Order: sequence, then structure tokens, then C-alpha cells
Amino acid sequence: MAGSKYTKADIVDSMYQKTGMSRKEIRIVLDLCLDEIKDALIKGRIIELRGFGTFEVRIRKGRQKARNPKTGTMVSVHSHGIAAFRPGRELKRDVWNLDNRAAFSDAEGDPLIDDTDDMAGGPAEDLPEVSAGGGAGNRVAGFVAGDGVLTGDFADGRSIGKIDGNDT
Repeated sequence: MAGSKYTKADIVDSMYQKTGMSRKEIRIVLDLCLDEIKDALIKGRIIELRGFGTFEVRIRKGRQKARNPKTGTMVSVHSHGIAAFRPGRELKRDVWNLDNRAAFSDAEGDPLIDDTDDMAGGPAEDLPEVSAGGGAGNRVAGFVAGDGVLTGDFADGRSIGKIDGNDT
């Protein structure tokens, strides 16, 4: 979960203030950069931007039985590519210790994350450590539902569907 959105127009304005280039030129350069990344992904290439991160295409396995979350009907899903981003070491380090209250609040300063004790599993601080990818324990941002199922996201951005002792 992040704070307020930072759009392409915001990036253009920020670059305009820092460089003095025209907004039109900045927009063209930014669009060209994004097009290059998109074209490389479509060609199956890995884009590595040192200090920032890596963009790549991962193949998600298809399933014979999947459910459309909107309608609830059972559908078959074929294997397909997804665009993935892995943050680089410097980006991970720079965002690791962000003050959650400042980073996750709206324009009025109200928190976007509800960490009150009214959840069945308690506040976010009470969440268990889980192991993922063979590494050390990763804190999970989610909650334990009444049936004991943990749902949410890992701190490094990977999503989990549920952890109930059997699935991860």
C-alpha cells in the first residue's frame, strides 16, 4: 500500500523544475524511455537499472479450474506472461525505514492503513514471521482472519493468497 499517487504528469513537472527543459521535451523523453522498457519486455528481455531495480516477464502457469472473482463462475486460464519488477538493493535500502505514518497517510494526514485491534488476528505488529524463498523470515502485511487464514503482502511487495499452515 502506498500513499498518494505520483503520476507521469507529476514526474514531468518535477523534472521541469529541476532541469529547466520544456515540459514537451521531458514528456517526449519520458515516453520514449517507457516505450523502450515496454518493447524490451515484449521481446522477452530483462531490463536492469542498477540501483533502481529489474523489470522482467514471468510466465504464470495456467489452471484448468480458476474462478472469475467478479462473477464467481469457473473458467480455464492459459499460461500467460506478467510484467514483474524486483527492486534493487539501493531502492530496498532507501525505502526500508520509511516512517509508515508519513508514507501511508492521505493529504489530511489520516492513516491509510487500519492497524487497530478490531481485526480478528490483532494489529499488524502481532503478525507472525514466515519464511519465503528460502531466506530469513519476512514480515507479512496482512491479518489473520477469523478462520485462522493469513492474507496480505510480504514487505518486499510479493503477494500471498493465504497461509493456513499448508499453503504459502
